[in-house]
Amino acid sequence: MKLDAILWDYDGTLVNSVPKNMAITKSILEIVAPHLTGDNLPLYLQTEALYHQANHSAKNWQELYLEYYGLTHDEMLLAGSMWAEHQLNNQTPVMLFDGIKQVVTQFSQLPHGICSQNAQHNIRSILSKNGIHNQFKAVVGYDDVPSQYQKPHPMGGMKCLEAIYGHKQRQQLIYIGDHEADTQFARSLQLALGDQAQVISIAAAYSGSQPQDWTHQPDHIAYGVEDLVPIINQYL
Repeated sequence: MKLDAILWDYDGTLVNSVPKNMAITKSILEIVAPHLTGDNLPLYLQTEALYHQANHSAKNWQELYLEYYGLTHDEMLLAGSMWAEHQLNNQTPVMLFDGIKQVVTQFSQLPHGICSQNAQHNIRSILSKNGIHNQFKAVVGYDDVPSQYQKPHPMGGMKCLEAIYGHKQRQQLIYIGDHEADTQFARSLQLALGDQAQVISIAAAYSGSQPQDWTHQPDHIAYGVEDLVPIINQYL
């Protein structure tokens, strides 16, 4: 079975969005939990390294806000409802990881897609800015999938594949992501596609994640962006 497509997560996989995500979170805390600002800023929002630690340890964004930032349940729900607006309005620069553009270009013979919990508008803007928007045949953001069907539910992946090439009986895919939930997403997408498909999971450890500690293990780990090339080449 030859590789049909490469699907990507966005935050922490294609781009280093930590500075922007930290800025967004701080601005939201100023509104919903002012007692967690200033001198009382949560530990895991004080440095990028600590943010990475919390982000990759939490099972989902709800746990991140509750267990690592110290919000109450009601504050967490309100913060979540505000994320989309703040994400679109925040102007903190977001950069591709070094070497990502070269990897995408090197495998330009394959269709690429993005399954993300970022906004589709934000994603397309960065792709266009970096001149790789034509490589991505589909971009599925959080605004394209109902909240109850966000990753690791496979709906976003199915929508992404349908946008790339419609229905196909047999397909081999790679999904690259930096969070344990991305590995779970690859597994759930495999189940949704059935036995005639194969979904290979690559963990993007170059963003600071620790895949070796995950309960759900990926098929491969890329410790550097350059590690993606030989892994992908195995399936061509």
